[in-house]
Amino acid sequence: MVIPVEAPVQQQAFDLYATLTAALEATQETLADGDILAVSSKYMAISEGRVIALADIHISAAAQALAERYHMNPRMAQLVLQEADHIFGGIEGFLLTVKQGIVSPNAGIDRSNIPNGFAVLFPEDPYGSAAALRRTLRAKRGVDVGIILTDSWLMPGRWGTTGVALAMAGFKPVQDERGKTDLFGNPMQVTQRGIADTLCICAQMVMGERDEATPFAIIRNSGVPLLDIELSAADVAISWEMCLYIQSLTAGLLEGELEKRP
Repeated sequence: MVIPVEAPVQQQAFDLYATLTAALEATQETLADGDILAVSSKYMAISEGRVIALADIHISAAAQALAERYHMNPRMAQLVLQEADHIFGGIEGFLLTVKQGIVSPNAGIDRSNIPNGFAVLFPEDPYGSAAALRRTLRAKRGVDVGIILTDSWLMPGRWGTTGVALAMAGFKPVQDERGKTDLFGNPMQVTQRGIADTLCICAQMVMGERDEATPFAIIRNSGVPLLDIELSAADVAISWEMCLYIQSLTAGLLEGELEKRP
């Protein structure tokens, strides 16, 4: 079961816990032990004051060159340069980057659902933010829940965005199936289930992407065991050499394949 929880639109730093508490009361919902609370990563970022005015951005020569090559706003190009852990390249209007262990456009910088001329960055420490919210809920409400900070990303080769967990707290984000057997007794060799990302997709079905004003969702009866463990991007991100997409389209690219079209 996934329960949407609406909350007020925010444009600057605010008290996330107080807002969540008021939202639960207004919707007559409550949190129970074992629930997974999905929180919009943008909502978390705004609560932390991670909103920036594009007019305040100084444009470097490197950013100007990127903007001209990829036909994008030079201030956005500068922000991506500052925020991305790595930039692979891009297409018109977008740079393909890695940020917080996620391959994403423009380092996850978002200009939707925020006043024109502003942008929202990722939370400074998303795993720390998720863990802190979990501790606060346990201390103030006496409830043991897991936390997911939700985001959206583009699946390679597919139209449309889908959910991806930017960070999580309170449960193992990946379930290792290797060594177990399938229906015919064959041993699983590579499968590891992305539990956090799958739950994130479930949550985003009710949270939406546009004007739904639903930054929270309660995932109930997921069957995911809660654990007091410290997590980081290293628990979900794999090396580029092991990534089918990145490795295949860089070092593993066949000669001449880039020019072919389906």
